[in-house]
Amino acid sequence: MGLRDVLYGVYAGRIARSLDPDQIPRHVGVILDGNRRWAKAYGEQASAGHRRGADKIHELLSWCEELHVEVVTLWLLSTDNLSRPAVELAPLYAIIEQAVTGLAETGRWAVHPMGALDLLPDSTARLLKEIDERTAGNDGLHVNVAIGYGGRREIADAVRSLLHEHATLGTTIEDLALLLDVEHIAEHLYTKGQPDPDLVIRTSGEQRLSGFLLWQSAHSEFYFCEAYWPDFRKVDFLRAIRAFAARNRRFGS
Repeated sequence: MGLRDVLYGVYAGRIARSLDPDQIPRHVGVILDGNRRWAKAYGEQASAGHRRGADKIHELLSWCEELHVEVVTLWLLSTDNLSRPAVELAPLYAIIEQAVTGLAETGRWAVHPMGALDLLPDSTARLLKEIDERTAGNDGLHVNVAIGYGGRREIADAVRSLLHEHATLGTTIEDLALLLDVEHIAEHLYTKGQPDPDLVIRTSGEQRLSGFLLWQSAHSEFYFCEAYWPDFRKVDFLRAIRAFAARNRRFGS
């Protein structure tokens, strides 16, 4: 461990001790951005960046556990990325399968894959659904892994599910139009039953949501970090939490 690492460790400890436990977000969403650019900067293939990024996930979740965060949502793969060449997607699916399996094997976390799983390869979708069922009873941190995820797709899926439910009950369109409100849609989102994200972090310097948790992030605070995801450090995470705690949340005003 070099001098820089020691100094960062001391600094991170100082930030952690300064945090008010009552100001810790319950739900943190993270856009894990910059894997490909990290790989390019180091002269590596994109898959090397994805592997390095996958290795970082365990660290992040451990940091969240230390602060008693309850829910973490990780955006691993967007619906837009599903159009990438097969030569890039094939190794990425393998890395995601390995990463999510590793999260499940800890036995510490409830791992909930969410997204348009029907758009993924059958073997990948089956594995993710099996992990969801196998870890559902775990009492620790709830980890949503957004794979094949798009915010607009999620809202469309929620409305579709709502319409199917009421069609089964015999509700007419006219009656549904009269009773429909935001809570009815929220009950059909991928994150139903969970608190909305208090804080959304995006790495790599990009300052946009790109469709991440469009519905749920209406009142979220946002933190944009310059580091590529594979280089994201504990001190970066703690700075995000500190920035969140310092804000005066007004919830829509």
